[in-house]
Amino acid sequence: MKKVFLVACLSTICMFAMSQEALWKNVAVVSPEIHENNTVTFRLVAPNAAKVEVTGDFLPEQIIDTHNGKVNVKGVASMSKDSIGVWQYTTGVLGSELYNYNFIVDGLQITDPSNVYQVRDIASVMNIFLIEGGKADLYKVGEVPHGNVSKVWYDSPALGMKRRMTVYTPAGYEDSADRRYPVLYLLHGMGGDEEAWCTLGRATQILDNLIAQGKAEPMIVVMPNGNAVQEAAPGENSDGFKAPTTQLEKTMEGSFETAFGDIVSYVDTHYRTLADKQHRAIAGLSMGGFHSLHVSRLNPDMFGYIGLFSAAILPGQVDPNGIYANFEETLKLQFDKKPALYWIAIGKSDFLYEANSDFRQLLDSNGLKYVYHESEGGHVWRNWRDYLSEFVPMLFKKAE
Repeated sequence: MKKVFLVACLSTICMFAMSQEALWKNVAVVSPEIHENNTVTFRLVAPNAAKVEVTGDFLPEQIIDTHNGKVNVKGVASMSKDSIGVWQYTTGVLGSELYNYNFIVDGLQITDPSNVYQVRDIASVMNIFLIEGGKADLYKVGEVPHGNVSKVWYDSPALGMKRRMTVYTPAGYEDSADRRYPVLYLLHGMGGDEEAWCTLGRATQILDNLIAQGKAEPMIVVMPNGNAVQEAAPGENSDGFKAPTTQLEKTMEGSFETAFGDIVSYVDTHYRTLADKQHRAIAGLSMGGFHSLHVSRLNPDMFGYIGLFSAAILPGQVDPNGIYANFEETLKLQFDKKPALYWIAIGKSDFLYEANSDFRQLLDSNGLKYVYHESEGGHVWRNWRDYLSEFVPMLFKKAE
Protein backbone atom coordinates (compact mmCIF):
# COMPACT_ATOMS: atom_id res chain seq x y z
CA MET A 1 0.00 0.00 0.00
CA LYS A 2 2.87 2.34 0.83
CA LYS A 3 4.42 1.63 -2.57
CA VAL A 4 1.17 2.49 -4.31
CA PHE A 5 0.89 5.72 -2.32
CA LEU A 6 4.53 6.60 -3.11
CA VAL A 7 4.01 5.99 -6.83
CA ALA A 8 0.89 8.14 -6.76
CA CYS A 9 2.77 10.95 -5.02
CA LEU A 10 5.67 10.75 -7.47
CA SER A 11 3.25 10.79 -10.40
CA THR A 12 1.54 13.87 -9.00
CA ILE A 13 4.87 15.63 -8.48
CA CYS A 14 5.98 14.78 -12.03
CA MET A 15 2.71 16.02 -13.51
CA PHE A 16 2.98 19.26 -11.50
CA ALA A 17 6.57 19.74 -12.64
CA MET A 18 5.61 19.10 -16.26
CA SER A 19 2.72 21.54 -16.01
CA GLN A 20 5.02 24.19 -14.56
CA GLU A 21 7.47 23.58 -17.39
CA ALA A 22 4.64 23.92 -19.90
CA LEU A 23 3.53 27.17 -18.29
CA TRP A 24 7.10 28.41 -18.38
CA LYS A 25 7.46 27.57 -22.06
CA ASN A 26 4.08 29.09 -22.94
CA VAL A 27 4.26 32.39 -21.12
CA ALA A 28 0.88 34.08 -21.13
CA VAL A 29 1.23 37.60 -22.53
CA VAL A 30 -1.16 40.40 -23.40
CA SER A 31 -0.59 41.82 -26.86
CA PRO A 32 -1.43 44.41 -27.87
CA GLU A 33 -2.05 46.12 -24.52
CA ILE A 34 -3.67 49.53 -24.97
CA HIS A 35 -2.85 51.80 -22.03
CA GLU A 36 -4.97 54.63 -20.66
CA ASN A 37 -2.68 57.24 -22.22
CA ASN A 38 -3.11 55.61 -25.66
CA THR A 39 0.34 54.12 -25.80
CA VAL A 40 0.37 50.48 -26.88
CA THR A 41 2.63 47.62 -25.83
CA PHE A 42 3.26 44.66 -28.11
CA ARG A 43 4.66 41.40 -26.75
CA LEU A 44 5.85 38.13 -28.28
CA VAL A 45 7.25 35.01 -26.60
CA ALA A 46 10.24 33.97 -28.71
CA PRO A 47 13.13 32.97 -26.42
CA ASN A 48 15.22 31.49 -29.24
CA ALA A 49 14.85 34.41 -31.67
CA ALA A 50 17.89 36.56 -32.38
CA LYS A 51 15.94 39.61 -33.57
CA VAL A 52 12.26 40.62 -33.36
CA GLU A 53 10.70 43.74 -34.85
CA VAL A 54 7.20 45.15 -35.14
CA THR A 55 5.92 46.83 -38.28
CA GLY A 56 2.63 48.62 -38.81
CA ASP A 57 0.88 51.77 -39.90
CA PHE A 58 1.16 53.26 -36.40
CA LEU A 59 4.85 53.90 -37.18
CA PRO A 60 6.08 56.71 -39.44
CA GLU A 61 6.10 55.70 -43.10
CA GLN A 62 9.38 55.11 -44.85
CA ILE A 63 9.70 56.51 -48.38
CA ILE A 64 11.78 54.33 -50.71
CA ASP A 65 13.05 55.49 -54.09
CA THR A 66 12.57 52.97 -56.90
CA HIS A 67 13.30 53.22 -60.61
CA ASN A 68 9.59 54.03 -61.11
CA GLY A 69 9.38 56.70 -58.44
CA LYS A 70 8.80 56.79 -54.70
CA VAL A 71 6.93 54.16 -52.70
CA ASN A 72 5.64 54.47 -49.13
CA VAL A 73 6.18 51.47 -46.86
CA LYS A 74 5.36 50.84 -43.23
CA GLY A 75 7.89 51.72 -40.60
CA VAL A 76 9.73 49.12 -38.50
CA ALA A 77 10.71 49.23 -34.81
CA SER A 78 13.04 46.91 -32.89
CA MET A 79 11.67 45.02 -29.87
CA SER A 80 13.69 44.20 -26.75
CA LYS A 81 13.87 40.82 -25.01
CA ASP A 82 13.59 40.21 -21.26
CA SER A 83 15.17 37.43 -19.19
CA ILE A 84 12.48 34.82 -19.96
CA GLY A 85 12.36 35.42 -23.69
CA VAL A 86 9.45 37.85 -24.00
CA TRP A 87 10.06 40.54 -26.61
CA GLN A 88 8.37 43.90 -26.03
CA TYR A 89 7.87 47.29 -27.65
CA THR A 90 5.82 50.26 -26.41
CA THR A 91 4.72 53.00 -28.78
CA GLY A 92 4.43 56.68 -28.18
CA VAL A 93 0.97 58.16 -27.71
CA LEU A 94 -1.21 57.18 -30.68
CA GLY A 95 -4.11 59.11 -32.11
CA SER A 96 -7.59 57.66 -32.47
CA GLU A 97 -7.46 55.23 -35.39
CA LEU A 98 -7.75 51.62 -36.55
CA TYR A 99 -4.19 50.33 -36.91
CA ASN A 100 -2.59 47.20 -38.36
CA TYR A 101 0.67 45.48 -37.54
CA ASN A 102 2.85 42.36 -37.84
CA PHE A 103 5.90 40.97 -36.14
CA ILE A 104 9.14 40.20 -37.98
CA VAL A 105 11.04 37.34 -36.33
CA ASP A 106 14.54 36.81 -37.70
CA GLY A 107 13.36 38.17 -41.03
CA LEU A 108 10.08 36.23 -41.17
CA GLN A 109 6.88 38.29 -40.99
CA ILE A 110 4.20 36.71 -38.81
CA THR A 111 0.94 37.64 -37.09
CA ASP A 112 0.66 38.15 -33.35
CA PRO A 113 -0.36 34.82 -31.75
CA SER A 114 -1.93 36.70 -28.84
CA ASN A 115 -4.30 38.71 -31.07
CA VAL A 116 -7.08 36.87 -32.91
CA TYR A 117 -8.25 39.99 -34.75
CA GLN A 118 -6.86 39.89 -38.27
CA VAL A 119 -7.62 41.14 -41.78
CA ARG A 120 -6.39 40.10 -45.22
CA ASP A 121 -5.08 42.71 -47.63
CA ILE A 122 -4.47 40.92 -50.95
CA ALA A 123 -1.96 38.20 -49.90
CA SER A 124 -0.95 39.72 -46.56
CA VAL A 125 -2.62 38.90 -43.23
CA MET A 126 -2.29 41.55 -40.52
CA ASN A 127 -3.44 42.02 -36.96
CA ILE A 128 -5.55 45.06 -36.09
CA PHE A 129 -6.31 47.13 -33.00
CA LEU A 130 -8.40 50.23 -32.36
CA ILE A 131 -7.63 53.39 -30.41
CA GLU A 132 -11.09 54.73 -29.64
CA GLY A 133 -12.30 58.30 -29.85
CA GLY A 134 -12.98 60.84 -32.57
CA LYS A 135 -13.35 59.54 -36.11
CA ALA A 136 -12.24 56.05 -35.03
CA ASP A 137 -15.56 55.61 -33.24
CA LEU A 138 -17.14 55.38 -36.70
CA TYR A 139 -15.18 52.15 -37.20
CA LYS A 140 -16.63 50.49 -34.10
CA VAL A 141 -19.77 48.39 -33.94
CA GLY A 142 -21.92 50.91 -32.12
CA GLU A 143 -25.14 50.47 -30.18
CA VAL A 144 -27.13 51.63 -33.18
CA PRO A 145 -29.55 50.01 -35.67
CA HIS A 146 -27.55 47.78 -37.99
CA GLY A 147 -27.82 47.22 -41.71
CA ASN A 148 -27.45 43.81 -43.31
CA VAL A 149 -24.63 42.59 -45.56
CA SER A 150 -25.24 40.00 -48.26
CA LYS A 151 -22.92 38.12 -50.61
CA VAL A 152 -24.88 38.23 -53.83
CA TRP A 153 -24.30 36.28 -57.05
CA TYR A 154 -25.44 37.96 -60.27
CA ASP A 155 -25.21 37.18 -63.96
CA SER A 156 -22.80 39.23 -66.08
CA PRO A 157 -23.55 38.60 -69.77
CA ALA A 158 -20.79 41.06 -70.75
CA LEU A 159 -18.17 38.94 -68.96
CA GLY A 160 -19.83 35.59 -69.62
CA MET A 161 -19.96 34.40 -66.01
CA LYS A 162 -21.77 34.49 -62.71
CA ARG A 163 -20.05 36.92 -60.36
CA ARG A 164 -20.33 37.90 -56.70
CA MET A 165 -20.69 41.27 -55.04
CA THR A 166 -21.28 42.48 -51.50
CA VAL A 167 -24.44 44.48 -50.87
CA TYR A 168 -25.19 46.54 -47.74
CA THR A 169 -28.82 47.41 -47.05
CA PRO A 170 -29.46 49.98 -44.29
CA ALA A 171 -31.30 49.29 -41.05
CA GLY A 172 -35.03 49.07 -41.68
CA TYR A 173 -34.73 48.05 -45.34
CA GLU A 174 -36.40 44.67 -44.78
CA ASP A 175 -39.21 46.24 -42.75
CA SER A 176 -40.11 49.03 -45.17
CA ALA A 177 -41.77 47.26 -48.08
CA ASP A 178 -42.53 50.43 -50.05
CA ARG A 179 -39.57 52.68 -49.35
CA ARG A 180 -36.94 53.06 -52.08
CA TYR A 181 -33.30 53.97 -51.48
CA PRO A 182 -30.40 55.71 -53.23
CA VAL A 183 -27.38 53.58 -54.12
CA LEU A 184 -23.63 54.05 -53.68
CA TYR A 185 -21.40 51.83 -55.82
CA LEU A 186 -18.17 51.47 -53.85
CA LEU A 187 -15.12 50.06 -55.65
CA HIS A 188 -11.90 48.51 -54.30
CA GLY A 189 -8.28 48.86 -55.40
CA MET A 190 -5.76 46.71 -57.26
CA GLY A 191 -5.58 43.21 -55.79
CA GLY A 192 -8.70 43.75 -53.70
CA ASP A 193 -12.10 42.16 -54.17
CA GLU A 194 -15.72 42.44 -53.09
CA GLU A 195 -14.73 41.85 -49.45
CA ALA A 196 -12.14 44.61 -49.12
CA TRP A 197 -14.34 47.57 -48.22
CA CYS A 198 -16.14 45.63 -45.48
CA THR A 199 -13.07 44.04 -43.89
CA LEU A 200 -10.34 46.64 -44.41
CA GLY A 201 -12.49 49.70 -44.99
CA ARG A 202 -15.01 49.16 -42.15
CA ALA A 203 -17.69 50.38 -44.58
CA THR A 204 -20.50 48.58 -42.74
CA GLN A 205 -19.67 50.21 -39.42
CA ILE A 206 -19.15 53.63 -41.02
CA LEU A 207 -22.54 53.47 -42.77
CA ASP A 208 -24.38 52.19 -39.69
CA ASN A 209 -22.94 54.92 -37.48
CA LEU A 210 -23.31 57.84 -39.89
CA ILE A 211 -26.90 56.90 -40.71
CA ALA A 212 -27.77 56.46 -37.02
CA GLN A 213 -26.28 59.90 -36.26
CA GLY A 214 -28.40 61.47 -38.99
CA LYS A 215 -25.28 62.53 -40.88
CA ALA A 216 -25.92 60.30 -43.90
CA GLU A 217 -29.00 59.31 -45.84
CA PRO A 218 -30.02 55.66 -45.52
CA MET A 219 -28.62 54.07 -48.67
CA ILE A 220 -27.82 50.78 -50.35
CA VAL A 221 -24.08 50.24 -50.87
CA VAL A 222 -22.95 47.88 -53.62
CA MET A 223 -19.35 46.61 -53.46
CA PRO A 224 -18.58 44.61 -56.62
CA ASN A 225 -15.47 42.66 -57.58
CA GLY A 226 -13.50 44.94 -59.91
CA ASN A 227 -11.31 42.17 -61.33
CA ALA A 228 -13.04 41.21 -64.57
CA VAL A 229 -11.45 37.73 -64.68
CA GLN A 230 -12.68 36.77 -61.21
CA GLU A 231 -16.03 35.34 -60.24
CA ALA A 232 -15.46 36.26 -56.60
CA ALA A 233 -12.81 36.76 -53.94
CA PRO A 234 -9.94 34.26 -53.66
CA GLY A 235 -11.10 31.08 -51.96
CA GLU A 236 -14.72 31.93 -52.79
CA ASN A 237 -14.64 31.07 -56.49
CA SER A 238 -14.11 28.07 -58.75
CA ASP A 239 -10.33 28.61 -58.75
CA GLY A 240 -10.34 27.24 -55.20
CA PHE A 241 -7.63 28.27 -52.77
CA LYS A 242 -5.53 30.09 -55.31
CA ALA A 243 -3.13 32.62 -53.84
CA PRO A 244 -4.37 36.24 -54.03
CA THR A 245 -2.30 38.48 -56.29
CA THR A 246 -2.28 41.90 -57.89
CA GLN A 247 -1.10 40.35 -61.17
CA LEU A 248 -4.53 39.76 -62.68
CA GLU A 249 -5.63 40.21 -66.26
CA LYS A 250 -8.44 42.53 -67.28
CA THR A 251 -8.24 45.01 -64.44
CA MET A 252 -7.67 48.39 -66.13
CA GLU A 253 -8.17 47.77 -69.86
CA GLY A 254 -11.90 48.43 -70.20
CA SER A 255 -13.54 45.09 -69.44
CA PHE A 256 -14.89 46.12 -66.05
CA GLU A 257 -16.20 49.44 -67.35
CA THR A 258 -17.92 47.69 -70.27
CA ALA A 259 -19.61 45.22 -67.94
CA PHE A 260 -20.65 47.69 -65.24
CA GLY A 261 -24.16 48.00 -66.63
CA ASP A 262 -24.78 44.37 -65.66
CA ILE A 263 -24.27 45.32 -62.01
CA VAL A 264 -26.57 48.34 -62.13
CA SER A 265 -29.27 46.36 -63.96
CA TYR A 266 -29.19 43.60 -61.35
CA VAL A 267 -29.32 46.02 -58.43
CA ASP A 268 -32.20 48.03 -59.88
CA THR A 269 -34.26 44.88 -60.58
CA HIS A 270 -33.54 43.07 -57.29
CA TYR A 271 -33.53 45.93 -54.77
CA ARG A 272 -35.87 48.82 -54.03
CA THR A 273 -33.71 51.52 -55.56
CA LEU A 274 -34.32 55.07 -56.67
CA ALA A 275 -33.13 54.31 -60.19
CA ASP A 276 -32.07 57.72 -61.45
CA LYS A 277 -28.93 59.83 -61.68
CA GLN A 278 -29.61 61.99 -58.63
CA HIS A 279 -29.89 58.90 -56.44
CA ARG A 280 -26.79 57.08 -57.68
CA ALA A 281 -23.20 57.59 -56.57
CA ILE A 282 -19.96 55.86 -57.53
CA ALA A 283 -16.64 56.03 -55.68
CA GLY A 284 -13.52 53.98 -55.36
CA LEU A 285 -9.94 53.85 -54.15
CA SER A 286 -6.87 53.58 -56.38
CA MET A 287 -7.92 51.19 -59.19
CA GLY A 288 -11.49 51.68 -58.00
CA GLY A 289 -11.00 55.43 -58.42
CA PHE A 290 -9.81 54.76 -61.96
CA HIS A 291 -12.94 52.69 -62.60
CA SER A 292 -15.15 55.35 -61.01
CA LEU A 293 -13.61 58.03 -63.22
CA HIS A 294 -14.25 56.10 -66.43
CA VAL A 295 -17.57 54.42 -65.59
CA SER A 296 -19.06 57.79 -64.65
CA ARG A 297 -17.49 59.52 -67.67
CA LEU A 298 -18.97 56.95 -70.04
CA ASN A 299 -22.37 57.07 -68.32
CA PRO A 300 -22.99 60.79 -67.68
CA ASP A 301 -26.71 60.25 -67.09
CA MET A 302 -26.21 57.44 -64.56
CA PHE A 303 -24.28 58.96 -61.62
CA GLY A 304 -24.90 62.27 -59.88
CA TYR A 305 -22.12 61.82 -57.31
CA ILE A 306 -18.55 60.73 -58.08
CA GLY A 307 -15.71 60.13 -55.60
CA LEU A 308 -12.09 59.51 -56.56
CA PHE A 309 -10.06 58.29 -53.56
CA SER A 310 -6.31 58.23 -54.37
CA ALA A 311 -7.39 57.44 -57.91
CA ALA A 312 -5.04 55.62 -60.26
CA ILE A 313 -5.26 58.25 -62.99
CA LEU A 314 -2.82 56.76 -65.45
CA PRO A 315 -2.25 57.84 -69.06
CA GLY A 316 -1.46 55.45 -71.89
CA GLN A 317 -3.70 52.58 -70.83
CA VAL A 318 -3.96 49.44 -72.94
CA ASP A 319 -7.34 49.98 -74.59
CA PRO A 320 -8.57 47.04 -76.70
CA ASN A 321 -12.20 48.09 -76.19
CA GLY A 322 -11.76 51.77 -77.01
CA ILE A 323 -12.97 52.73 -73.54
CA TYR A 324 -10.36 55.43 -72.90
CA ALA A 325 -10.60 57.18 -76.26
CA ASN A 326 -11.96 60.72 -76.53
CA PHE A 327 -11.20 61.23 -72.87
CA GLU A 328 -11.39 65.01 -72.67
CA GLU A 329 -14.49 65.26 -74.87
CA THR A 330 -16.47 62.76 -72.84
CA LEU A 331 -15.25 64.28 -69.58
CA LYS A 332 -16.54 67.69 -70.67
CA LEU A 333 -19.86 66.13 -71.64
CA GLN A 334 -20.13 64.59 -68.19
CA PHE A 335 -19.56 67.97 -66.51
CA ASP A 336 -21.93 69.68 -68.94
CA LYS A 337 -24.61 67.45 -67.46
CA LYS A 338 -23.81 68.88 -64.03
CA PRO A 339 -23.08 66.13 -61.51
CA ALA A 340 -24.15 67.15 -58.02
CA LEU A 341 -20.69 66.34 -56.63
CA TYR A 342 -17.32 65.45 -58.14
CA TRP A 343 -14.99 64.79 -55.21
CA ILE A 344 -11.24 64.14 -55.43
CA ALA A 345 -9.18 63.13 -52.38
CA ILE A 346 -5.54 62.12 -52.00
CA GLY A 347 -2.72 62.08 -49.42
CA LYS A 348 0.25 64.40 -49.71
CA SER A 349 2.76 61.54 -49.83
CA ASP A 350 0.70 59.24 -52.07
CA PHE A 351 2.68 57.96 -55.06
CA LEU A 352 -0.29 58.98 -57.23
CA TYR A 353 -0.26 62.58 -55.98
CA GLU A 354 1.37 64.00 -59.12
CA ALA A 355 -1.02 62.14 -61.43
CA ASN A 356 -3.97 63.53 -59.47
CA SER A 357 -2.48 67.03 -59.62
CA ASP A 358 -2.18 66.72 -63.41
CA PHE A 359 -5.80 65.59 -63.61
CA ARG A 360 -6.95 68.56 -61.53
CA GLN A 361 -5.00 70.89 -63.80
CA LEU A 362 -6.87 69.40 -66.74
CA LEU A 363 -10.19 70.00 -65.00
CA ASP A 364 -9.16 73.55 -64.05
CA SER A 365 -8.03 74.40 -67.56
CA ASN A 366 -11.44 73.38 -68.89
CA GLY A 367 -13.39 75.15 -66.15
CA LEU A 368 -14.75 71.86 -64.77
CA LYS A 369 -15.78 72.26 -61.12
CA TYR A 370 -14.91 69.72 -58.44
CA VAL A 371 -14.30 69.53 -54.69
CA TYR A 372 -10.77 68.68 -53.55
CA HIS A 373 -9.70 67.10 -50.25
CA GLU A 374 -6.02 66.71 -49.40
CA SER A 375 -4.84 64.72 -46.39
CA GLU A 376 -1.60 63.66 -44.79
CA GLY A 377 -0.15 60.23 -45.51
CA GLY A 378 0.03 57.99 -48.52
CA HIS A 379 -1.73 55.15 -50.31
CA VAL A 380 -3.23 53.54 -47.22
CA TRP A 381 -6.53 52.30 -45.81
CA ARG A 382 -6.31 54.84 -43.01
CA ASN A 383 -6.93 57.54 -45.62
CA TRP A 384 -9.59 55.62 -47.55
CA ARG A 385 -11.69 54.95 -44.45
CA ASP A 386 -11.46 58.65 -43.68
CA TYR A 387 -12.40 59.60 -47.24
CA LEU A 388 -15.45 57.34 -47.13
CA SER A 389 -16.48 58.92 -43.81
CA GLU A 390 -16.18 62.39 -45.40
CA PHE A 391 -17.81 61.49 -48.71
CA VAL A 392 -20.92 59.61 -47.54
CA PRO A 393 -22.50 62.55 -45.63
CA MET A 394 -22.40 64.64 -48.82
CA LEU A 395 -24.44 62.17 -50.85
CA PHE A 396 -28.00 62.62 -52.01
CA LYS A 397 -28.52 65.87 -50.12
CA LYS A 398 -29.60 67.62 -53.31
CA ALA A 399 -31.58 64.66 -54.59
CA GLU A 400 -34.82 65.22 -52.70
